[in-house]
Amino acid sequence: MTAKQLLKTVLSSPVRRWLRNQQRRLQRLFPPRLRTAPVSADWGWSRGQPIDRYYIERFLAEHADDVRGHVLDFADDTYARRFGSKATQVDVLHRLDGNPHATIVADLARGEQIPSNTFDCILCTQVLQYIYDLPAAIRTLYRILKPGGIILVTAPGIQKIDLEGMEAWGECWRFTALSLHRLFEEAFSKGQVEVRAYGNVLVAAAALYGYAWEDVRRDDLEYQDPEYEVLITLRARKLAEVSTHDE
Repeated sequence: MTAKQLLKTVLSSPVRRWLRNQQRRLQRLFPPRLRTAPVSADWGWSRGQPIDRYYIERFLAEHADDVRGHVLDFADDTYARRFGSKATQVDVLHRLDGNPHATIVADLARGEQIPSNTFDCILCTQVLQYIYDLPAAIRTLYRILKPGGIILVTAPGIQKIDLEGMEAWGECWRFTALSLHRLFEEAFSKGQVEVRAYGNVLVAAAALYGYAWEDVRRDDLEYQDPEYEVLITLRARKLAEVSTHDE
């Protein structure tokens, strides 16, 4: 018999209710002390995989059939190779010279040197927060997609600032499902943009404290609360008919 079961047999219901009320009163008077420093400052890499990667990789796995043909990835080709079993060619875009993985060096907000109607699929994961002129960048992404092509995007919601990225090229934005949807619908046709947010208050707090996804129960990762958007995902399709956007 557990201690809780034993107390139930010994104490009357009114006494147990009184004890519960006293416990709640003490908890209000002496709330638990929260940490002012994260358990890890590297998004959880030192503990395993960062929490946002759980949702990024789930999203890409769900849309792996879209990762086909000529694929564009950013910074390196890890995700294009991992999820692109149908990819026939992979290019990697980076904004600055010196990245050995990059096959294209360009600023998406300009991007004149990237030819139009080139890619069957673009994997734009955790990129947009570093670009100040988002409408221009999204117009470039639309232009360089082939007609019928797909772009898969992930963007941060409730997440810590990347100070290293801030110093290197600036970190400008955090997103909501609504803001990301409206930004892409300005370039892509209506009905061709699908957005989903992932997260809940526990996941948001765990991510901010630097816990890894391995530290969090799977059920807690899977529970979604629309008031706590930790990661935003977007899938958009460029209509097969070439439109005035391509001019």
